Amino acid sequence: MAKKENNARLGKGLSAIFGEDVSNVLEDIQQGKSEVHEDSKFEVDVKDVKPNPYQPRKHFDDDKIQELADSIKLHGVFTPILVKKAVKGYELITGERRLRASKLAGLKRIPAILMDFDDQQMMEIALLENIQREDLNAIEEAQGYEKLIKKLGYKQEELAHRIGKSREHVANMLRLLKLPASVQQHVVNNELSMGHVRALLSLKDPKLMEEVAQKAIQLHLSVRAVETLVKNMNEPKPEPVKKERDVNLDQVEKRLQSRFGTKVKIDEKQIVIKYHGNDDLNRVLEMIGGLDEEM
Repeated sequence: MAKKENNARLGKGLSAIFGEDVSNVLEDIQQGKSEVHEDSKFEVDVKDVKPNPYQPRKHFDDDKIQELADSIKLHGVFTPILVKKAVKGYELITGERRLRASKLAGLKRIPAILMDFDDQQMMEIALLENIQREDLNAIEEAQGYEKLIKKLGYKQEELAHRIGKSREHVANMLRLLKLPASVQQHVVNNELSMGHVRALLSLKDPKLMEEVAQKAIQLHLSVRAVETLVKNMNEPKPEPVKKERDVNLDQVEKRLQSRFGTKVKIDEKQIVIKYHGNDDLNRVLEMIGGLDEEM
């Protein structure tokens, strides 16, 4: 298959491969199962290859990269990376683990295949390949969806159709981005599951989300336990029942106020008599017999 024929398969709008297995299509190209024009095969300086700007995957397992680097030191790189021409050097399309491991292994040049993709194709391929390989955590997947929506103007339903997911799945993933950054990091770290954070999203206060997330992690709460906790927090708290005042107390207050010539308040099992200055206090005390006769 000539280079143009190969690009046609991954052609304009990627219409030829949506509905197919994108990761297998790209893998066939890299492993030589899909014929590529010889002019497209070459060795590239690792320093000339920039990361894919649309790569949704942010977290790579350092131990696995090191294992791959050790293997490359012994056996070299068998599977070429895919690149596209950039203003300066090249941009990586797929093969970031191989590129990172090759640099770690001290290689200066690695095998590559030059492809002719535009930015839209690069963005969609990067997301689709990672989703199909299940290489993304939930937050990375959500961020990938958001980027496609913002950059390419997709509606949720259209995006769902193009990536082979339901609209509900896309909507639920995008909701994760409403979580506080600290809670999102717990998802990335596999400390909280999708079930946990779906329950947290029903809370309106980000601080409450963080508090419940911490509690769920510290106490190893199940999804059901977090759902119950959130439900209880969301239920309106009953207003305290006001105790009806005894109407007889009003009459007693009026009688005392009339007798002492000042304001009297009966409340909470106590009688409060207002006074104004020492003379007024002495007057009230004399009336209730509160002064010793010797004073």
